[in-house]
Amino acid sequence: MNLQDSNILLLGANGGIGSALATQLSAKGARLLLAGLGQQQLDELAQTLSNPARGIHVDITRAEERSKLLDLALDYLGNIDVLINAAGVLDFLPFADLSPERIELTFRVNTLSPILLIQAALPAMQAAGKGRIVNIGSIFGSIAFPYFSIYSASKFALRGFSEALRRELDGSGVGVSYVAPRATRTPLNDARVMAMGEATRMNMDTPERVAAQIVRVIERDRDEAYLGQPESLFVRINHLMPRLVDRALRGQRRIMEAFARP
Repeated sequence: MNLQDSNILLLGANGGIGSALATQLSAKGARLLLAGLGQQQLDELAQTLSNPARGIHVDITRAEERSKLLDLALDYLGNIDVLINAAGVLDFLPFADLSPERIELTFRVNTLSPILLIQAALPAMQAAGKGRIVNIGSIFGSIAFPYFSIYSASKFALRGFSEALRRELDGSGVGVSYVAPRATRTPLNDARVMAMGEATRMNMDTPERVAAQIVRVIERDRDEAYLGQPESLFVRINHLMPRLVDRALRGQRRIMEAFARP
């Protein structure tokens, strides 16, 4: 896809990866509607971009706000060439310590809301016979890590949905990409996650590096991308020999446990 003059709806725009994506997509000549939490922050981001953009505060877990967002997107952009779901929440805690409310919120933000937004946006994209849906997942959506149980589960579900929808839309002109970054240095990862990552020697990318790879996925119309080595190799190993990964994570689990309790 040629991003010059493309119309992009970006969810999670003021997150670490989202804001880096906004900057790089705008530099490619895309016109952006930036959706996220915090109108002032979104407005400030829009003002830094090289191409005209607009920010809109939206709680994507609310049906009425998703509907208003799509109405605004079609009014402001005219049509949606690319829909990027980059909003997310994450908890690094023992499963037993997670509240039911937090578990539900994680699935609402990471999985259910993107799915419902795609369902609402899809008819216009299909009528145009073109477009791309980009779901930002995680390596944890293929390798389930201890103390990230609900986050991992929500991304596993998003990955499965992306694969099924891609096959369903085959030949329609609308593509579906699933992009799985490894750990990234963003505010989504709090101080405990960062300390754990250092203790376990976890590879972590900058948001700018991840955003650049997502942009390449869109430009090349790729269906899937797992970012980083050796993590992308471990995805394949986990698929073929999960017990081997079980054993490899035992040592890390003991280190992670020390950081997982606030």
